[in-house]
Amino acid sequence: MTQAPAVNPVRRQLVAASLAMVVAPGAWSQDAAARNREFYLYKGADREAKLVEGAKKEGAVSIYTSLNTRDSGPITQAFEKKYGIKTSLWRASSEKVLQRAVTEARAGRHLCDVLETNGPEMEALAREKLLAEFFSPHFKDLPPAAFPKHRLWIADRFNFFVLGYNTKAIKPEDAPKSYLDLLNPRFAGKVGLEAGDTDWFGAMVKSMGEEKGIAFFRKLAAMKPQMRSGHTLMAELLSSGEVPMAATIYNHNVEKMALRGAPVKWTPLTPTFGRPNAVGVAARAPNPHAALLFADFMLSPQGQTLIKEVNRVPASRAVDTPLNKFPFEMIDPVITLDEADKWDKLWSELFLGGAKVKKEGE
Repeated sequence: MTQAPAVNPVRRQLVAASLAMVVAPGAWSQDAAARNREFYLYKGADREAKLVEGAKKEGAVSIYTSLNTRDSGPITQAFEKKYGIKTSLWRASSEKVLQRAVTEARAGRHLCDVLETNGPEMEALAREKLLAEFFSPHFKDLPPAAFPKHRLWIADRFNFFVLGYNTKAIKPEDAPKSYLDLLNPRFAGKVGLEAGDTDWFGAMVKSMGEEKGIAFFRKLAAMKPQMRSGHTLMAELLSSGEVPMAATIYNHNVEKMALRGAPVKWTPLTPTFGRPNAVGVAARAPNPHAALLFADFMLSPQGQTLIKEVNRVPASRAVDTPLNKFPFEMIDPVITLDEADKWDKLWSELFLGGAKVKKEGE
């Protein structure tokens, strides 16, 4: 008998939530969702005036986010100062943000106005109809990759996978210029990979074509790469030279170390994949004006500059930064939500000796 595949934890939560909605259809207020949606998409000349007036009457906005409080604090403080509207911030891991939002919706409790977290979790929330499409005048400053087809969430920041290297260990002129260059025998044992980056792996294999992609990664595995858990740790090891080169490192982490004087550089290899982090407004937000105003603020030049100042990669092209000035693609959330078992299994066999894949933060 063929054994049924394991269910991805994120999908398990979504299935449970879906079943709950079937047995408790009254938990949803369609009228509230319809009213909110009409306003969320309003584009009239008096949009901003209506938005600010309504938000001031509501007086508060509830935000669920995975952005750490050290980085989210300056954003909420600037928003409060600008509009005089109190922010209530609940911060947890992306998985817990998803779990709380789904659990509350299951119980018919719609307490959250804005959600801001990792792309796959935002996609899961969209699938469960917890988010609503919205319009912002700041969309004009965003790249096409910031928008999923359904537009139920919008990327406000990115994590880009690039090549990082220690310049004392590897001279810039000798650094790989393509992924195929990683297979040069002189780099054997010198390449670092983050142990949980299976979504990047899946995106790379799909981009190369599955047969060629798997063949490439088998050759890379034969190079005995150094496997480490945690992107921040990888940047620290790169700075010290313990890991001479990292193929799956976030460019903002390398940039942070370089600004501190570490002998490190980064360069994007083609294709360059990114993980989106996104903002969305709750379909049944109790404070819809404040929700939309905060989403606007996050995507505005002021909000995006604050994201840049806390060493994140802003999505907006209106904010000058070298961290997003190259061609890039987003990792399809389908890889995480629907295909995780496949890519985890392949990755584990190639690079972890069959051990369980542990995602960053687990």
